Amino acid sequence: MANKMGYLSCLETVKPVRDAIDVINGKWKLPIIISVMTGNGRFTDIQDSIPGITPKVLAKELKDLEQHQLIKRVVVEDYPVKILYRPEPYAHTLTPIIEALKGWGLNHRKKIFEKD
Repeated sequence: MANKMGYLSCLETVKPVRDAIDVINGKWKLPIIISVMTGNGRFTDIQDSIPGITPKVLAKELKDLEQHQLIKRVVVEDYPVKILYRPEPYAHTLTPIIEALKGWGLNHRKKIFEKD
């Protein structure tokens, strides 16, 4: 019975964590979110801030992040027409997670590269 309870408890944690990871999973999504949240709004600015990303991949990932309501595509009716990307308010709920990952990554890097 205790083993069954542990299994169910594990699932209660794993399922929402998996859902969260599915949204921000991959090599490019977090860098794109971070780029847009730090003020890069134009497609080329986002692309330039993320070394190695191709325009095709960036366009696909931006559409995916827009579907998840993290990024908003804004059309500015001007001449020429401008397309900007802005973080949705919902994207800012990722800030503490990004900061926690950043801290963990810095500590992990120190641990791995620390000389004994």
